[in-house]
This record gives sequence, C-alpha cells and structure tokens, in this order.
Amino acid sequence: MHTSGICDHFFTSVSLPRKTYQRGFVYHWTAVARYLHLHFAQLDFVRKCILRHTSTYKHQERRRTMRVCNPRGALFQLIILSRMMEDSLLRAEVKEGDVLPPTIHKLMKGYNKYLRPFFDNGPVTVGMSLDIASIDTISEINMDYTATIFLRQRWTDERLCFNGNKSLSLDGRLVELLWVPDTFIVDSKKSFLHDITVENRLIRIFPNGTVLYALRITTTVACNMDLTKYPMDKQMCTLQLESWGYNVNDVMFYWTRGNESVSGLDTLQLAQYTLEDYYTSESEAVYETGHYPRLIFHFELKRSILYFILETYVPSSLLVVLSWVSFWISQSSVPARICIGVTTVLTMTTLMMGARTSLPNANCFIKAIDVYLGICFSFIFGALIEYAVAHFCTLHQPNKANALMYGQEMQEREDEMNGIVTAISSSTLQVRKQQEVLASRRSPSESEQLAARPPEPQGPCYKALTVLQRVLCFLNCCRVENPHYIDNYSRLSFPLSFIFINFLYWTYYLYL
Repeated sequence: MHTSGICDHFFTSVSLPRKTYQRGFVYHWTAVARYLHLHFAQLDFVRKCILRHTSTYKHQERRRTMRVCNPRGALFQLIILSRMMEDSLLRAEVKEGDVLPPTIHKLMKGYNKYLRPFFDNGPVTVGMSLDIASIDTISEINMDYTATIFLRQRWTDERLCFNGNKSLSLDGRLVELLWVPDTFIVDSKKSFLHDITVENRLIRIFPNGTVLYALRITTTVACNMDLTKYPMDKQMCTLQLESWGYNVNDVMFYWTRGNESVSGLDTLQLAQYTLEDYYTSESEAVYETGHYPRLIFHFELKRSILYFILETYVPSSLLVVLSWVSFWISQSSVPARICIGVTTVLTMTTLMMGARTSLPNANCFIKAIDVYLGICFSFIFGALIEYAVAHFCTLHQPNKANALMYGQEMQEREDEMNGIVTAISSSTLQVRKQQEVLASRRSPSESEQLAARPPEPQGPCYKALTVLQRVLCFLNCCRVENPHYIDNYSRLSFPLSFIFINFLYWTYYLYL
C-alpha cells in the first residue's frame, strides 16, 4: 500500500476532523509530539500523513481564511493516536520475541527461577574463581582497600540441559530469567557493578546444564591492620565470599582450581606495597540462622620502606647530626648555639607532625616510626640541654685561674676531711688495743662474760663522717674541672650512642 493510501486509511480509522491537520497545526506538531514523548518513527509517520492531507486541501486554504485548530481537541486526538501506536509496537516486540531459537524456548518452558537446581535433591555446588584486575587504594586511616575483580561462578542446573556440542552465550540481561547464587562479599563497605556501556555480566550455558556467570565488580573491603611496625609492617588482608540466604544444606562453595583459582596477581602493580604471598581456603560461617558456605582469599602485603627512608628517616637523622655541630662552636657564641638548638628542635617537631597526618589516630599501639622520631627528638633536645649545662658551668668558672683555685679548695677540703677521719680511726685503734691488754689480764671467767655481751655500737659521729666522705668522693668524680671538657665528651658520646641505638632499632624491627 502506498503512502497516500496508508495515510487515508490512518485518518479514516482515527476519524480525525479536517481542521486537525490544517496548516496552523502542522507548524506545531513537533512541540505537541515532544510533549507526548512519542517515538521518532511515530512522529515521522504522523508528520507525513498530516502533510499529505494538507497538500490535498491546499487549494481550499487559498480560497478561505486559514483557521488554527483547537489545541485541546488536537491534543486529545494525538493522545488516542499515541496509545494506539504504542500498543502496535508492543505487539510487534512480542512477535519478534517469539522468533527465538527453539533451544532457548525449550529451556525456558516451565523454568522457575525462584527454585534452585536440585531442589529437594541435595545442595547445589558452586565453583568460584577470581581475576584481580587492580587494587586501587590501600588506606591505613580507614583500614580498607579498594579492588576491581572479575568474579566467575559455575554451577550445574539440570533444567538447562540441551542437545548439542556448543555452548550458548546469552545477553547479560537475561540473567533475570535464571536462578543465580546469592553471593555477597563479606566486610564490604561499598560495592558496585560496572554498567558502561552495558552491565558487565556474562551468561554462558553448556549442553550438560553447566552455567557460567561472570561479573565485574569494584568493592571496598575492610582490612584489620597491625601498624605496630609501620612502616616496616606486613598486612594480611582477605576477600571473603559467602552465600546470603542459602545455608550449607542448599549451596556448597568451592574453589575451582585451589590456589590457582585466583589470577592476575603476577602482573599487579601497587604504589607502596609488594605482594608477598597468597592462598585460598574454605570455611563455614556460623550465625544464629545456621551455617553458611564461605570462601576466603588471603593475601599478604609488604610495605616498601624506601619511600619512608627518603621522606622521614634520612631527614630526621640529618637533623640529629646538625644538632651536633654546636659541640664544635665556642661556648662564648651564645646566639649561634642557641639558634642551632632551637631550630633543630622546631624542625624535628614539624617533621613528627607531618609523619602522623597519613596515619590513624590510634592510641592502642606505638608505631615504629614514632619510636625513631622520638629517639631523634631526644638526641636533639639533649644537645640543647648539653649547652645549657656547659654554659652554666662556665658562668661559675669564668677563667682558668678561678678553676684552679676552685680545684685546690676542693682538694684541701677533701684532705681535711680525710685527716679528720684518719684521726678518728687512729683513736679508735688505740682504744681497741687498750681493751685487748685489759682483756689479757682478766681471768678466763671474766673474758667469757665480756665475750657474751653484745658488741657496742660505733659512735654516730664516726658513721656520719663516713657517709660524708663517700658523698664528697662522688661529687669529686662528677666535678668538671674545665667546662670545655663537656663539649669534648659530647663530641664522642652523642654519635656513639646514636649509632648503638640505631643498631638496636633496626635489628628489632627488621629481624625480630
């Protein structure tokens, strides 16, 4: 049938008044049709029909005044027209859907997607495999990681068996017509299925009824981290797959090829980590509602320490060495030594604050980097205190003459104290000798009585002098004859102590 005949039949069937397709309406058909959300094919068909009939009555329009159609009537007529055309399109889609391969028709006939395979005949076994596309971020603050994975599930559905030797690859949107396992990711904080340009799903049915269902998912999973040895730590994270509603009596999960079921890790590139080891395991999750199948993928990540050595350890160590420069500056240069000490302390404080910004505010453990920064800060602060002590001693001993006089005075006091103690000791010896002579002259019975008596305690004066002598000896050992010797001692003691503590630090955190 030609276009003119179709249009005549169209206008006759809908019984549109002649004024509906006059010129005044033709100018506004696009706006009305857009308002009705008609398909482009419908719009084009309506436009051709209207233009066809307006050309037929063209000579009549020249003779009489052009009248604009009633908008409300035209709108009502187009609503009826759009409904009729939508029904026709739906019937056409149904007819196209009927033209499907007989194999799919046979499979879908009597299929109930709400019943699992082998219903009332034992559990259905679902094989899992993973392909790790990428691990995008690993956050110590949130203690989680974000990964993009390809999840593949295989199971056998006896209702989908068909004759042939080739598999059927179906559109992913047909998954709504089939039964699929209710697998979910345990400890997942946020997940989504990729849908550009269509939902990234794959459905493949094999002649023996085996179904392959693949998904592309990006998920953020929690990972409990132990940051005690940060940044020389190793983290063990997991990716757990579990059935949501079917327990072990309905569904059983298993890895299709053991540890080889997870692929893509050999080519995985991470920013701060290297993959040390990984393995798979199977277990059961126990809840109040029952036992559910669970598959676990374990992987161990080791942090790369080179970045932290260049970013934190080397600068902090150089600040410690810089604080030692003050030991070679004269004690009379007060501004120079104070400037070096205060500057290194403030810089070290800033470095410690910057190192904590990328870490969680965890109070339950002390991290290895905090220990090292604390050691460096202690050495820098100790260098500043060393100058304060040396300068204090310099104020009390301004020159060598005074230092010599002070030493002679202390020596005289010590000799005097030693003389007093010696005199008391000699007198004590004489008293003992006299007692021994008298004892020899006594009779044996008197000697036995004296021996039975408890020994008389020594005088308190003797004990006090002994304690005072020991205190003076201790002060004499701590006394610095020349304040400049403090810097000389510090030049050797500070570096050796820092090297020794570094040896203990790296040995403990790297090998223990």
